[in-house]
Amino acid sequence: MTLLNERKLTIARAMAESIQEEMQTDPSVFVMGEDIAALGGVYGNTRGLLDEFGSERIRDTPISETAFIGAAVGAAQDGMRPVVELMFVDFFGVCFDAIYNLMAKNTYFSGGNVNVPMVLMTSTGGGYSDAGQHSQCLYGTFAHLPGMKVVAPSNAYDAKGLMTAAIQDDSPVVYMFHKRLQGMGWLGTEDGATVHVPPGERYTVEIGKAKVVREGTDVTIVSLGLGVHHGLAAAGTLAEQGVSAEVVDLVSLVPLDRDTIRESVAKTGRLIVVDEDYMSYGVSAEVIASVTEHDISVLKSAPTRIAYPDVPIPYARELEQFCLPNADKIVAACHQMKVA
Repeated sequence: MTLLNERKLTIARAMAESIQEEMQTDPSVFVMGEDIAALGGVYGNTRGLLDEFGSERIRDTPISETAFIGAAVGAAQDGMRPVVELMFVDFFGVCFDAIYNLMAKNTYFSGGNVNVPMVLMTSTGGGYSDAGQHSQCLYGTFAHLPGMKVVAPSNAYDAKGLMTAAIQDDSPVVYMFHKRLQGMGWLGTEDGATVHVPPGERYTVEIGKAKVVREGTDVTIVSLGLGVHHGLAAAGTLAEQGVSAEVVDLVSLVPLDRDTIRESVAKTGRLIVVDEDYMSYGVSAEVIASVTEHDISVLKSAPTRIAYPDVPIPYARELEQFCLPNADKIVAACHQMKVA
């Protein structure tokens, strides 16, 4: 069905539009990062902003993540609302002290007297033979550490609303976007991520609320970001085979909407969790624990995880593709549960 006045945006364009609108509304919002000014960001997230707001508010930085993220923490504590891009999430190791010992903890350390209203946006995901330093997701790493909200949109509508909510939030928010969902031609893209975004409308998407993006009765598939699209593709294949799969988009990792997950699994009795992050100690285990610790009796079969093996991400394309989650792996996992 075509919507009246339908306007489809990529996630990159939706992110840039949200930032633009918040900068127009609130002079305390500004952007910092590597190549975010004249280039408009490697992933297009800040395209066009330099022309409108100038170099005072759209600031290219040197290649020193510790310096500019630390500076953003100070600016946030002093009343500004910085949006800072860490070009690849893998680079968190360079600036981990600024993120976790400053950004995440300073509100707590101050007894709630100092807020840190900043957004750390960062790219995730592999599939491009970028090897182990540029291809990780690390969702679980950030979700595991208290003091930060963590979001991961799967489509442009949510991307805009989550960015607006993140900028307006008085807590630090880690905004994790998957490269393959950005709509950048040189990266390829997932068509389902480019969706209608209402023109001329500022809106927020609630941080901490998951969405059921496809209803079903036989098995629940839970994921985030690109994994949601794998889940939807698998659900389509399963439907042709007589299996009704429900797909839950987490949208937000912190807070985690355990209630929506539990309600879905209580209906279907089966759970598959899809996560491009590493298998062990991650989001997939937390989702499963959220169900089994609450009421294990709802399960008709053991839950299954489809995640990245606990190995450094290979450069070789064949090896990397072998390791990545995909729809075929989800379908196979469902059949192993003997759903139909």
